[in-house]
Amino acid sequence: MRRTWDDAWRELVDTARRTVADGLVVGTSGNVSARVDDTVLVTPSGVPYDRLGPDELCAVDLDGRRVAGELRPTSELPMHLAIYRATDAAAIVHTHAVHATAVSTLVEELPAIHYAAAALGGPVRVAPYATYGSDELAAHALEALRDRTGCLLRNHGTIVYGDSLRRAYDDTAQLEWMCRVWLAAASVPGRTPTLLPAEELGRVAERLRGYGQPDGRST
Repeated sequence: MRRTWDDAWRELVDTARRTVADGLVVGTSGNVSARVDDTVLVTPSGVPYDRLGPDELCAVDLDGRRVAGELRPTSELPMHLAIYRATDAAAIVHTHAVHATAVSTLVEELPAIHYAAAALGGPVRVAPYATYGSDELAAHALEALRDRTGCLLRNHGTIVYGDSLRRAYDDTAQLEWMCRVWLAAASVPGRTPTLLPAEELGRVAERLRGYGQPDGRST
C-alpha cells in the first residue's frame, strides 16, 4: 500500500507544482488531492508546493481522520471529501485561476462558448459563495457539480474532478481557457458571443469518449 501511496504522492506534488508554474494559483492558494482506495492524499495547508517531498505526505480517510503524515491537510478538505463521497472521483484539482475567478463574479453559469465544455458535462455552473473551508461551501459545490465534473466557485475559483490527476488538471486548464475566451468575446462592445446548443455538446461528448490514443494519450 505504501508503494502505491508513494507513487500517487509524487504525481500529486508534480500536479500541485504545475498549477503554480502555469499560473492557476499563487503561493499556497488552491489544493490538489487523489484517492487511493479509501484513503485521500491531499496537499497540506500553507506549505509552498516546492517544499513538498516524500516526507510531507498528508493522508486522511473519507471521514477526514489522519492516517499518515504530520502536517495539517488543506483547509478545503471538507469540499474534497464531500466530492469523493458523492462521486467516482479519483482526483481533484482546486485553483484560484484569474479568468475563472473573474467569470465567477459575473454570471450564474459559464455559457457554452466552446465545445470543450462537453468534457465537463455541459455549461459550467457557478456555486454560490460561502466561506472557504466550510461545509456550506462543500454543499454548494456538490450541487453545482450535479451531472458535471467541474464548476466555478463564486468569488473564489474552480474545482474539477476526474478519473486521474492528469484528467482533473487538463480539464481545469481547459476551464480557465474557456473563461478567458468568454471574457474576451463578451467584452466586445455591441456584440454578443454565439453559443453552442445542448445537442451539439451532446454530439461532442459522444466523440470525446473515443478521443485520443488507445493508451490514453491525446493527439
